[in-house]
Amino acid sequence: MSNDVDTAEGRTASAVPPDPDGGTEHRFGLPTATALVVGSVIGTGVFALPSALAPYGPISLVSFILVTIGAMALALALGSLSKRVPGSGGPYVYARDAFGDFAGFLNAWSYWITAWAGNAAIVVAWVGYVEVFWNSGHSKLWSIVIAMVGLWIPAVINLSGVRNIGAAQLVTTVLKFIPLLFMATVGLLFIKTHNFGPFNASGTSAGGAISAAAAIALFSYLGIETASVAAGRVRDPKRNVARATVLGTIACAVVYILGTITVFGTVSNATLQKSSAPFTDSANAMFGGHWAGNIVAITAIISGIGALVGWTLIVAEMPQAAARDRLFPARFAVENRHGVPAFGIVISTILASILTIISYTQFDTVFTTIVLLSVVTAVIPYLFSATAQLYWLLIRGRAVHWAHLVRDAGVAVIALAFSFWCLSGSGYQAVYYGTFCLFLGLPVYVWMKIGRREYGESLVIPAELIMEEKS
Repeated sequence: MSNDVDTAEGRTASAVPPDPDGGTEHRFGLPTATALVVGSVIGTGVFALPSALAPYGPISLVSFILVTIGAMALALALGSLSKRVPGSGGPYVYARDAFGDFAGFLNAWSYWITAWAGNAAIVVAWVGYVEVFWNSGHSKLWSIVIAMVGLWIPAVINLSGVRNIGAAQLVTTVLKFIPLLFMATVGLLFIKTHNFGPFNASGTSAGGAISAAAAIALFSYLGIETASVAAGRVRDPKRNVARATVLGTIACAVVYILGTITVFGTVSNATLQKSSAPFTDSANAMFGGHWAGNIVAITAIISGIGALVGWTLIVAEMPQAAARDRLFPARFAVENRHGVPAFGIVISTILASILTIISYTQFDTVFTTIVLLSVVTAVIPYLFSATAQLYWLLIRGRAVHWAHLVRDAGVAVIALAFSFWCLSGSGYQAVYYGTFCLFLGLPVYVWMKIGRREYGESLVIPAELIMEEKS
């Protein structure tokens, strides 16, 4: 059943999807919504990130701090947008509400690519930790087999319904967050300064190294918007989505910054650049032997599965919201008997599987290559979201108290500048691939408009205004 409301003037932004069980008991509360954010942000990326940042040296920690400030500004902007623009879809509905169908479609398309390409990056890092126990010789064929298992188990969990998704998120988030927090705090006591190596190991300028490292560091924060993307599945979304977004981002920031410092200070830079499981190497260096590293590897495996469960939900939520507004093929809007968009889950997992196989056979630096592609396609929805917030404040914000207006506008400007900065540091190859993937969506958009026999832009009427008129 479609949730968009047709009127003579136009159509609403995506409304909240119906609860297949007729109530709110199967929606996410604040703890589960926060776990969705933490579980989606802290995947296996954090476990592989120190190795990806090692070629830049400790200067990348400067990037991490700057990225964290930008991520917090973005989280606050998304929280404000979620209170004003209801419904699932996150950046998609924000862009469509502010700028119309085409901007909404570009955001949905770009974010959809981010989600399934990001799943490929997560599973590649996940494989590195599975191979601590099996396929230690890193045979590419077996690495691909392991990756396929890692992609399709979360898909099966998602296809089984919202209750199982929520349970998986809570359990895996707790199981991975506590060991990571332990490493990020107790590990600081084992730091040896000589392990950090040259402050700027990149051989480029400080500014260039910071920008390049920032593009990789941004990947570690992809997912702070997941509560807003799945807002239709959250209880009391106007209150809980914003809180879950901010609380989840803060929790991730603490673990990320302290954890990266710990790894940099306990494993030599030369070793770190070659490591496929840097947190395992760090734990082994701290406590000796292999038992501690094995515990970290198990934590990373659990973390990866949890992240993939969350992202496999999110990868289908945004195209479902767009499909309800007839901007994506209708199949994406259809839910199975468990109330989840099965087609979006399956087709996105297939695409992630294909990208993973291509990456293992074509790319030398598999994780970094996919990460940078995901960052480029993710920054586009972030740019539109920050711009939508600033646009609304400048047009409608006069009714807001001036002190709040200055504060909120300042946050939106920081989020906007942060997004542009991360895009500039992604590198020409990543921007090329990302732009190419974005433009592949244009024929799809034209096809959808032809199917609706529309030419030009249709007027978007926010869902809450329609509800106010009806009441």
